[in-house]
Amino acid sequence: MPRAVRTRLSRIAVAVPAAAALALGALSVAGPASAASPVAGPDTAKELTGSHPAWATPAADAGAVADATPATARVYLAGQDQAGLAALARAVSDVDSPSYGRFLSTSDVQARFGATPAQVKAVTDWLTGAGLTVTATTAHYVQVSGPTAALSRAFGAPFHNYRTPDGTHRAPAADAVVPASVARSVLAVGGLSDTVRKASSTAVPVKEAEAAAARTAAPDVAAAKKPAASLPADPTCSEDGYGSKTAKGAPAGYEKNDPFAPCSYVPSQLRKAYGVSEAKVGGKGARVAIIDAYGLSTMEADANHFSTLHGDQPFAAGQYSESVTPDKWAHTAECGDWSGEQALDVEMVHGLAPDANVVYVGANSCYDEDLNSAMAKVVDEHLADVVSNSWGEIMHGTSGDIDPAVVAADNQIFQLGAVQGIGFTFSSGDCGDSSPGAAATGANCQTDTDQAQADWPSASPWVTSVGGSTLELADKAGHYGHEVSMGDQRSVLSADQKSWTPFPGFFYFGGGGGVSKDFPQPWYQQGVVPDAIATVAADGTKSATPLRATPDVAMSGDLVASTLVGYTADGAYSEGGYGGTSVSAPEYAAMQAGAIEERGGRALGFANPAIYDRAGTGAFHDVDDAAVHNKFGNVVDLGTVGGVLKVRLYKVAADYGLKATAGYDTATGVGTPGRDFFASFRLRRH
Repeated sequence: MPRAVRTRLSRIAVAVPAAAALALGALSVAGPASAASPVAGPDTAKELTGSHPAWATPAADAGAVADATPATARVYLAGQDQAGLAALARAVSDVDSPSYGRFLSTSDVQARFGATPAQVKAVTDWLTGAGLTVTATTAHYVQVSGPTAALSRAFGAPFHNYRTPDGTHRAPAADAVVPASVARSVLAVGGLSDTVRKASSTAVPVKEAEAAAARTAAPDVAAAKKPAASLPADPTCSEDGYGSKTAKGAPAGYEKNDPFAPCSYVPSQLRKAYGVSEAKVGGKGARVAIIDAYGLSTMEADANHFSTLHGDQPFAAGQYSESVTPDKWAHTAECGDWSGEQALDVEMVHGLAPDANVVYVGANSCYDEDLNSAMAKVVDEHLADVVSNSWGEIMHGTSGDIDPAVVAADNQIFQLGAVQGIGFTFSSGDCGDSSPGAAATGANCQTDTDQAQADWPSASPWVTSVGGSTLELADKAGHYGHEVSMGDQRSVLSADQKSWTPFPGFFYFGGGGGVSKDFPQPWYQQGVVPDAIATVAADGTKSATPLRATPDVAMSGDLVASTLVGYTADGAYSEGGYGGTSVSAPEYAAMQAGAIEERGGRALGFANPAIYDRAGTGAFHDVDDAAVHNKFGNVVDLGTVGGVLKVRLYKVAADYGLKATAGYDTATGVGTPGRDFFASFRLRRH
C-alpha cells in the first residue's frame, strides 16, 4: 500500500486467496481538532491554531520561501451560526430530545446555516486584495492561488522552508491569522503547508499483503515451498461452517486440531447471520451512498453478475447510479487502483440491503480535499440517508499532526448531514491501536504513526465508527455461531514442515479502535462507555474528563473469515476474499438501510445516539473474547499466493492493543447487530 507524508488509510480492506449543545466539531483535547478555531467576535482577528505545524521547528528552518514561489490554499467557509448548527445536529439526533427526527430540508439548511453571498464576497475581496487569484468557489470553500508573498499578506505570517525526513516543505513560520473583517466567515484554511495529504488504497491484492508481511517479519523466506504430503494439494477451506474441516496433517498449533479457515462468506450467509433474512427486510425505501476515489466502469455489470452467480437479485433498472467525473481525476499514480474497494462496498451494501437504492460518488483523487468534496456533494444534494466510507488516517505521526482544516471541514459536513437526516459510517482501521508496535508487522498499517491512537474520520464524534469482528458461522447456510474481535497473529509452515514459524505468530491484521485524546466524550456515550476506558487515551494519556471512544459498533471483517467480492480487472471478471473494516462499514450501512425500512422509510440520521440507547439489549451481540475464544478459533489457511500453494496458521482474537470484553470495548464497541436489531426499530420511535 503506497504511503505519502500524511495519508488517509482509504479503502480499509485486504484481498485474501480466492478459495446543551456541545459543539464537538469545535473542541479539542490535544490540539489538532482546534482547526475549528473559536468563533471570533465582530472586531476580533482569528488565529488559526495549529496552522504552524509542530515539525516546522527553528532547528529545521531552511530560510524564507521566495516571494514569487507559487502557492495555493483552500479557505473553508464558516457559514452562519456554527454553534446553532452543532446544537441542532445534536437535538435532531438525540433520542431523548423533543426535536428527535425533525430534520430540515436541504434548502432550509442552506438558508439557515450556509454561507451568505455577502460572506463569500467579503472572503473573496480579502483574498484578492492580498494579491491572490480565486480559482474555485463552492458552497463550502474558496480556492486561491498566487505567489507566496500574497499568501503571507493574506494570512499575516511569513512562510519558511523546513527540512523534514521526506524533504523540504513550506509552512507558516507562525500560526496564520484571519483578519477581523472576515474572521466570523472563515472556518479553517487548508494547504498553508505543502505536505501531501492523500488517501491510499487499503484493498490490497494478495501479493501486496504477502509482500508487506515479508518486509516486516519475513517469515515466508524460510517457509516450505509446498505443503506436507499429508495436507491437501489444492486450496482448502471449511465449507460447512467455521471450524468444520480439521487441518489434518498440519503441525500442532494453538489447539489440538486447528481447522481450515472458512470459505469466503457470501451475502446470503451474512444476511442469515445478522438477522436480515429472518426480519425479511431489504432496505426498501432507503438510499445508501458509497464514497471512494475514481470509479470502476464495469461496476453495475459486475455487481449484477456477482449477485446472479450467488443466487441473489441483481440491481433493478435505476436502482444503482453513479456520480463520477473521469475528466477531473488526478493523482492516479499516487492513489492507486480503487476498483476492488468500490466493488467490495457496492456488493456488500447490495448484498445485505438488496432493495435499497445505491449511489456511488467517486472523489476525483484520494487527496483529503477531494474526499471532502465528495462528501459535501452527497449532503448538498441529499443523495442518500446513509453514507458508507471505507477510508481513514492517523491523526498523529512522525511527519506531524493532521491538518486542523481537515478536521474542521469534515466535521462541518457531518453536522450538515445530521440536521438533514444523513448519517455517515466510517471504517475504524485495520491496524489495532495504530501504534508503532502494530505498524511494525501489520499488513495494513500507516507506518509513520508515532503513538497508539484512534484514526480519523472514525474518531469524529459525528460519525459512526465501525470496527471489525471474526464471524464464526455455525453452518453453510449462515446461521450465527460466535464472534470474537478481529485480530490475527500469523505464522507459516516451516521449511522442514514440522512446525510453524514464528510461533507464536506476529501481529498481521486487525480491527481498529481506541480512545481519542483529540475529542471530549460525546453525550451519547455517557453512561455506556465506562470512565475506566474513556479517561485513558489510546497512547496512555490520562484525562480528568472522559474522551471519545471508538469504535461504536462492529461487524464481520476478518481476513481469516473473509468476504467474497467480484469485479473486472484487465478485461477479466474474477472473485476473491476480502477482509478489513472496509467490509464492516458497508455491512453496517446496509443494516441501517434495513432499519429505515422497518421505520416505514423514515431516515435514521446520525445513528450513534440510537446505537448507545440500545447498548446492552438484544439489538446487539456483546462480543466477549473470553467467553468464546478457543472453542475453535484459530485456523490454518491453505491457499494460493501468486500461483504458489502456501500454508499459514492464524491465531484469532489477537488484535494489537485491543480486546473485546463484556460491555463496551475499544475492539467492537457496543457489539454487532443482534437478534432484535431490526425489531427494535420497528417497535420504537427511534
